[in-house]
Amino acid sequence: MSEKSGRINHEPVFLLTATPWRESSLWLEMFSRRYGRVALLARSARKAQSELRGVLVPFVPISASWYGSQELKTLHRAEWLGGWPQPQGRALFSGLYVNELVLKLTAREDPHPKLYDALATVMSRIAVVPNHVADLRVFEWTLMKELGLAPDLAQDGNGTEISEQQRYYLAPQQAVEPLSAAGTGAVEGVTVDGGTLIGLREGRFHSGKHLQQALQLNRMLLDFYLPQGIKSRQVLQQMQDFQTGIL
Repeated sequence: MSEKSGRINHEPVFLLTATPWRESSLWLEMFSRRYGRVALLARSARKAQSELRGVLVPFVPISASWYGSQELKTLHRAEWLGGWPQPQGRALFSGLYVNELVLKLTAREDPHPKLYDALATVMSRIAVVPNHVADLRVFEWTLMKELGLAPDLAQDGNGTEISEQQRYYLAPQQAVEPLSAAGTGAVEGVTVDGGTLIGLREGRFHSGKHLQQALQLNRMLLDFYLPQGIKSRQVLQQMQDFQTGIL
């Protein structure tokens, strides 16, 4: 069978979530390179003798084959592609955080190959780089940009190129404005340096100050589009509060 008959073969995917389904199956939410987020039913995947046990793991690339014409399709085969180890400790929360963002912000079967590539890059960095904070900020921005949720960082709302020496005001669903010309809108925004915007656009930061501003900017936008909150971030914050004796 071919794609025309509803069968997809050997598609690179990442597992976002796996939820028990009926007696022994799993409902999977996968993010694929060519087909976006897809819902797959892995029949009998929870049985001890299933070939899928040990293969359906998050944070690493998987090759998946499936078939079906409905929204919930049937997983036919899956193979672990490997490439890097599973994240451990604090990095595990970073992986969960990234998966949650993709799950909550993407629509089913809406292809974003560049987003898949960005997901692969950030997962590989999370797994092997102890300090991957900058990688998370770049991925957050790439995600929002690919989904049309982030403003253009090449120029401000007046069509002027973003300057490293200028300061800017940003608010959800609004163009970048020079701070000197920014008005007060109904939605509260943040003020950042031009170097921060250039860093997000180019995928690298030259100072801790710009990285911290990128955190504030991305969090402001993500909180706007995810008002129900981000569970993985909340859990990590609770753990940090507990460790510091706040709770």
